[in-house]
Amino acid sequence: MVSFIPAGKKRMAVKRTVHAKRAKPVVTDSVANPYYIIVDKSEYELYVYDDEGWYATYPIVFGSKDLSDKMREGDKRTPDGTFKIIIKKIHRQWGPELLLDYPTQESVQKFKERKAKGILPKTAKIGNGIAIHATRPGEEWTVDNFYNWTDGCVSVKYTEMKDLFNYIPLGTMVTIRQ
Repeated sequence: MVSFIPAGKKRMAVKRTVHAKRAKPVVTDSVANPYYIIVDKSEYELYVYDDEGWYATYPIVFGSKDLSDKMREGDKRTPDGTFKIIIKKIHRQWGPELLLDYPTQESVQKFKERKAKGILPKTAKIGNGIAIHATRPGEEWTVDNFYNWTDGCVSVKYTEMKDLFNYIPLGTMVTIRQ
């Protein structure tokens, strides 16, 4: 595993690519799906685990430097919680994309509580369309430089997202945490 030492706001590494202990492509949504994903916002890392333990690590970025929980549509924050991959598609701008089932019932409940407490305006909307997706081709530097650019999604380097997209099946559980 190659590690990095942040220098300012730039990732520093001899070679910063996906760290995987073995290659085992899975392309179906099966009951025997061995994978789950943990997105650690404070570490700027996406960890893939399977039934044998750690499988791979990918560097990532988000929408906002504010890594707290998503409050409402348009805040550019990435939601905390446990989600499921419900759609795999190729997006016209950034290619491979794994769409999550945000908002979940838990997300809706937190949103309603925040509105009831007056933390959010009554006109606020919860939002949707949260995904794990690639950077645009040629913009992998955004990940190397911790440049948060999405509207709340998790962004993986374009070349590495193609790998992740190929082996992660529909139905994979994703936990996003601070």
